[in-house]
Amino acid sequence: MTEDLIIRRAGDVGRLTLNRPKALNALNQDMVDAMTSALLDWREDAGVKAVVVDGAGEKGFCAGGDIRMLAESGKAGDGRAWRFWRDEYRLNTLIAEYPKPYIALIDGITMGGGVGVSVHGDFRVAGDRTTFAMPETGIGFHPDVGGAYFLPRLAGEIGTWMGLTGARLKAADCILTGVATHYVPSEQRQALVDALEGTALDHDGEQVEALLDRFSGDAGASDLALTRGLIDSAFDGDDVGAMAARLEAAGDSWSLRQLDILRSKSPTACAVTLSALRRGADLSFREVMTQDLRVSMRCLDDGVDFYEGVRAVILDKDNAPNWAPAPSDVSRWFEPLPGDDEMSFLGQ
Repeated sequence: MTEDLIIRRAGDVGRLTLNRPKALNALNQDMVDAMTSALLDWREDAGVKAVVVDGAGEKGFCAGGDIRMLAESGKAGDGRAWRFWRDEYRLNTLIAEYPKPYIALIDGITMGGGVGVSVHGDFRVAGDRTTFAMPETGIGFHPDVGGAYFLPRLAGEIGTWMGLTGARLKAADCILTGVATHYVPSEQRQALVDALEGTALDHDGEQVEALLDRFSGDAGASDLALTRGLIDSAFDGDDVGAMAARLEAAGDSWSLRQLDILRSKSPTACAVTLSALRRGADLSFREVMTQDLRVSMRCLDDGVDFYEGVRAVILDKDNAPNWAPAPSDVSRWFEPLPGDDEMSFLGQ
């Protein structure tokens, strides 16, 4: 096991705490392996009635994955990136299909890989510190970990806007969109955990939901209620260039801000992301995870923008990436991987 993940039992609850607070609890291979092992064990344990996942520290639930390692592995061709993504996507699928209540306390930064180990569970509990985003196009990547499944299923074009611009949602936004099922004030978070651990839970999750409802509060108003119409108008369709043109034509301050953000992202990543989201709207969860692995590997093999994005944001931190022009056709990003490189799932 690893010190980066704290695993324990408390009452009827299996508890997982992501324990890399200095790295905002970003996932690594050991954490993915340990989470998967614990969830598989608890799935068969009648004494575990629910699972609660949180992050150590006050700043982050989980800020993503080990991007530096993924880029290094891609350049070296050593297979570590493929293994991490395959195992991470297996974990995401395990969570999405989990037969017991899975409660993620997303009170803090929740991005990338952190989204993958939270949003697919039964309950996502936002707090005062919640910042939820899929910012991958800013590093020449795509919103993986099932982003192409849940983003297209949000109302209107909110998911398209989030996936392309990396927009950050606060607690009220998460409640409005359904990204979060509950809001519990940060000062009540430990009391909620104590109640979950101290209650004899049933098998159908009704008591879990009742406890969440008891501790839930009012997250306040979301700005998305005001901008929803602009989002739906601008981010409709299958052409990123047309979206940019509609934002420019709208001319209001919000639209022009979104235009600047969109123009700062990798054109290739935006084109691939938009295609992934449109395809994902009609795919099953496992089909999306298969698609995710294909696209992720193509970002290593075919996409120079991923390495440039990591350089600009993670390594040199100059935030001045030199993006390549968008290709006219991104269909090759979605083609099957060779042989055993294709996605496989636990139990296959």
